[in-house]
Amino acid sequence: MSLLGPLVVAGVTLDALLGEPRRHHPLVGFGNLAAGLEQRLNTAAGGSIARGALAWVLAVVPPVALVWWLAAQPVIGWLVSLLCLYAAIGWESLGAHARPVAQALERGDLPRARELVGRMVSRDTRALDEEGVARATVESVLENGSDAVFAALFWFAVAGAPGVVLYRLANTLDAMWGYRSPRFLLFGRVAARLDDVLNFIPARLVAVSYALCGNARLAWRCWRSQARLWDSPNAGPVMAAGAGALERALGGPAMYHGRVEQRPLLGEGPRAVAADIDRALLLVRRSVLLWVLVIVLIWGVSHA
Repeated sequence: MSLLGPLVVAGVTLDALLGEPRRHHPLVGFGNLAAGLEQRLNTAAGGSIARGALAWVLAVVPPVALVWWLAAQPVIGWLVSLLCLYAAIGWESLGAHARPVAQALERGDLPRARELVGRMVSRDTRALDEEGVARATVESVLENGSDAVFAALFWFAVAGAPGVVLYRLANTLDAMWGYRSPRFLLFGRVAARLDDVLNFIPARLVAVSYALCGNARLAWRCWRSQARLWDSPNAGPVMAAGAGALERALGGPAMYHGRVEQRPLLGEGPRAVAADIDRALLLVRRSVLLWVLVIVLIWGVSHA
């Protein structure tokens, strides 16, 4: 892409200045479309892999094809690409959700902190203590930094606007359908597997970035010894390396859908506190700047 470097800088800058679109976000409309498709097609008892695959294709292929055509137009192509990248990145939104949790903890308002972190994670947060709220928030920042920021930058760098739209829509469908519940166990399998594939390389680059921007030696050791214990092949490296980079202990038991799930421990060091939320956001910020610098340097060398 001839304008890759400037577009990445502009897209990240727009997100930092404006945050995510507050009204008429395209992903909201896409989510409504996907929900309608799921209701129409996910009708078989126990779900169906074939119907889930068909729903994924019907939801993702038309908008990606439209973006591919628009981005190829000589006059508006660069603007389409910029807007697609801006809409796909969730960097500023990450801080907008996490910082109020830290502020509530610092005020001693635990009920408010529980409520706010409950908007970020899928676990039950009503009984969390201060350490549990801080830990859940730090984990969400590390993992969602990978999904909502870095993977979007990666696929934009690899395949431009169609690539970033394909990734963001696939990631949204995984968030909507990729559950192991009776309704989605079969129907959502294709969405979950494709999201795993699309995140495989970006997640490991994120783990490297967290290590480079934090305690590299501890991050590397935790990645090697702990990532494989996590149930997600992509979240494991990201969160283990992130916990090590921050020199904090994450993971452990968590309540999901009324049942306590015994998750492996990640990282080493003290348990998380409110101040570690800002430290996690700083780690993501440094890693984003590192990625932008690398992308711009590669683009600059290729156009020298």
